[in-house]
Amino acid sequence: MTAQPPLRDVLDAIGNTPIVELTRVVPANSARVLVKLESLNPTGSYKDRMARSVIEEAEKHGTLKPGMTVVEATGGSTGSALAFICAVKGYNFTVVSSDAYAEEKLKTMATFGADVVIVHSPSGKVTKDLIPAMQAKAAEISKQEGHWNADQFSNPDVLIGYQGMGEELLAQVPEGIDAFCGAVGGAGMTMGVATVLKGEGRQCHVTLLEPASSPAITKGYGGQHSVEGVGIGFLPKVLDKALYDDAMAIEEDEARVMCRRLAREEGILAGTSTGLNVVAALQIAQRLGPGKVVVTVACDTGLKYVRGPLYDTDK
Repeated sequence: MTAQPPLRDVLDAIGNTPIVELTRVVPANSARVLVKLESLNPTGSYKDRMARSVIEEAEKHGTLKPGMTVVEATGGSTGSALAFICAVKGYNFTVVSSDAYAEEKLKTMATFGADVVIVHSPSGKVTKDLIPAMQAKAAEISKQEGHWNADQFSNPDVLIGYQGMGEELLAQVPEGIDAFCGAVGGAGMTMGVATVLKGEGRQCHVTLLEPASSPAITKGYGGQHSVEGVGIGFLPKVLDKALYDDAMAIEEDEARVMCRRLAREEGILAGTSTGLNVVAALQIAQRLGPGKVVVTVACDTGLKYVRGPLYDTDK
């Protein structure tokens, strides 16, 4: 084993995550199912990639300068990632979030030094009106002098960090990837990866995923749900129909059951969006059959959700 030399700083620990093959939850006569463990990024999710690219591109453009305050509306993982990046780079960070999201995520943002502004959710769940309300509050705060809105749902720079993930997948799966699927929030991950997997004439079937309780892509309307980080209730601006082939809506309960199976059978502790990804990947693998390769992503670590009901044994 070759020892890795010291990194320049913790930002260089982002990316180059391992990919593992699922061996126990995959039904017989299915394609291989590979999962990229993005939970091994510094803050425990793939949002570290996007947060770094958004901040560093803004620095290059001159729109973000030393002493300024970064602002973002987020349900948690993006907030943790941006708070982390801002802490390392010395920016102030104001995050607009909600009590609909895991307390662990809100505390993580504050621990990195973020000023956390809460938009109350009466139901305690993500609704079709919650994220627009958070966005409006973030836009209001961003009007203050010296503030810059990262605006993850509209900023094309979110794609840059995720294109790196696509390049890693090509290197890690040299035999080729027949299908890729991923849950959609702001759509940066799926679009960034798809740009690479479908590039240079490669034939990779890309499927977008969302909670069946908020089927904005598959049925055209949002809804109330409890899958953090995805199912935002509207079509994000970076969504490009040329980069995906179809979309699937997955039941939340199936995703939660899969999270518990992944922990107990595969040793992978992950959140509900990962459960959603794997449920869909297994369906695609059954349809494609042996000899094919399906890839999806473990979006974040399940450690963020252990205080909630996700891993309750009687659920």
